[in-house]
Amino acid sequence: MSASTTPSSRPAVTEREAREVAEAAREQHWRKPSFAKELFLGRFRLDLIHPHPLPADEAAQRGEEFLAKLRDFVETKVDAAVIERDARIPDEVIDGLKELGAFGMKIDTKYGGLGLTQVYYNKALSLAGSASPAIGVLLSAHQSIGVPQPLKLFGTQEQKERFLPRCARTDISAFLLTEPDVGSDPARLGTSAVPDGDDYVLDGVKLWTTNGVVADLLVVMARVPKSEGHKGGITAFVVETNSPGVTVENRNAFMGLRGIENGVTRFHQVRVPAANRVGEEGQGLKIALTTLNTGRLSLPASCVAAGKWCLKIAREWSAAREQWGKPVAHHEAVGSKISFIAATTFALEAVTDLASQMADEDRNDIRIEGALAKLYASEMAWLMADELVQIRGGRGFETSESLRARGERGVPAEQVLRDLRINRIFEGSTEIMHLLIAREAVDAHLSVAGDLIDPEKSLGDKAKAGANAGVFYAKWLPKLVAGPGRLPTSYGEFKHEVDLSGHLRYVERTSRKLARSTFYAMSRWQGRMESKQGFLGRIVDIGAELFAMSATCVRAELLRSQGDHGREAYQLADVFCRQSRIRIEELFNRLWTNTDDLDRKVVKGVLSGTYEWLERGIVDPSGEGPWIADATPGPSRKENLHRPIR
Repeated sequence: MSASTTPSSRPAVTEREAREVAEAAREQHWRKPSFAKELFLGRFRLDLIHPHPLPADEAAQRGEEFLAKLRDFVETKVDAAVIERDARIPDEVIDGLKELGAFGMKIDTKYGGLGLTQVYYNKALSLAGSASPAIGVLLSAHQSIGVPQPLKLFGTQEQKERFLPRCARTDISAFLLTEPDVGSDPARLGTSAVPDGDDYVLDGVKLWTTNGVVADLLVVMARVPKSEGHKGGITAFVVETNSPGVTVENRNAFMGLRGIENGVTRFHQVRVPAANRVGEEGQGLKIALTTLNTGRLSLPASCVAAGKWCLKIAREWSAAREQWGKPVAHHEAVGSKISFIAATTFALEAVTDLASQMADEDRNDIRIEGALAKLYASEMAWLMADELVQIRGGRGFETSESLRARGERGVPAEQVLRDLRINRIFEGSTEIMHLLIAREAVDAHLSVAGDLIDPEKSLGDKAKAGANAGVFYAKWLPKLVAGPGRLPTSYGEFKHEVDLSGHLRYVERTSRKLARSTFYAMSRWQGRMESKQGFLGRIVDIGAELFAMSATCVRAELLRSQGDHGREAYQLADVFCRQSRIRIEELFNRLWTNTDDLDRKVVKGVLSGTYEWLERGIVDPSGEGPWIADATPGPSRKENLHRPIR
């Protein structure tokens, strides 16, 4: 195949083929224990997270020293209002972050980085993101999913020595997977990488390339065609952005995160040395998913920062604002919102710190914990910001610039709401996260009984699977009947002035109930289970609440044992767990009492035009144009908007 060969059209992929691609990319085995996996199986393994793991003294000292420097920098050099107004982080701010070493926080010291732990990396992202969310995204996209992390996990020694020192101090990186017509279904990936001698030749278009406008180095996912000597498949490459044929065709603008450098990047006959291939051919999606196992923790970190700020503003404003003779905080309708923000912020920090410390220890498999943290934090942070806007009333809807112009404190509540909205979409939308986590949660069941519900398996395979399933369930199901959650003395070490032991007993009982519900659903729907996305989403949301309750109780006990606001931590943990239990019971009720079947009928009617009459009486301001832009490979006809910062 010649270097000029490009795909004539995007690969045609069936639903089953798409699932097979995704399945092949996920880690197939569980070599380490997983607290969340056990939780979904009805086994509450508190010993995996309690006592709460802690960073080593040397790591903590190094982390705290950097946080002090970073705080001084963002307090004195960053003007968030300017970034929001100009929709751009000033070059001098980015240069200052480079000099500080902020781009090398997760890079090993032997490559010129700071070598921070995941815990302190996330604390730094929270701090930087509180000054400007755009800065948090800049640093995160570079280190969480950009060049440093894939190379750390899958790169050769030569690649690490070539690229990591650059990423630590001078070069900005980006991760390029999404295409105009390809989001969470990578089986249809259209960008090609055709082998040609010692090179690969890239052709294609990538969308939503965060950092892509200013990046010096790119991690690009492209499809290598299968040929003699080439296994083929989706493959990862490190690409120099200044390579001939690389064009940044557009700098995208969004409702929030106005300062991020996100664009559209076209590759036309871009030659990439084979030495820049990360991992083997066909490993690209596995590299991406493995990178995201810990990379997703950057989003909860930003959500923690937002929660802390929402709490600060809610406290100060609701104490100063009076209505009907008393501060609004003392009105129950407002007070309940403040309580929700305080308790949830405590929980999100507990979840994020616990998952981060587990990632640092590397004795647990945290693929589910990281995904749950991202899912839960992004949803709850959005709710907290929405409640803050409500507490602020009309001022919550007013921009900070307008508030300042008429002489009031410029509180950017509406901006935080806009900025947080993308977190429910970034790095796996809530809907995709539900499916991803659900797949991992039922992995044990599919391992023993998957062939039973696969219509393409032979009778022999089904018989063998039936025998294996019989053995597994004969041992597993009886254990779901009773456990320590039924004993009033269980988890007594969490009983002090405020008693958290009852919440942990609830988690233990409810994890068994969750496992029973999952088993019943699999027995009822069998092969149709994968289409029950509403049910699966609720199962995952229950698991997320249980994980958050567990992390919150464990964090409260850690703070109590350290003499660090332990009494107050127990109070916040108690309130959060009570709020969480109400949400869990509602989710359990909705497992079996819902409108899922009716919803599907309505959707069919909407798509067939049955309800088109309901759309009359409006004007559509969106205008003409295709729903999805053309991404046909070829030379660029637009100005190159690449803006390296040097």
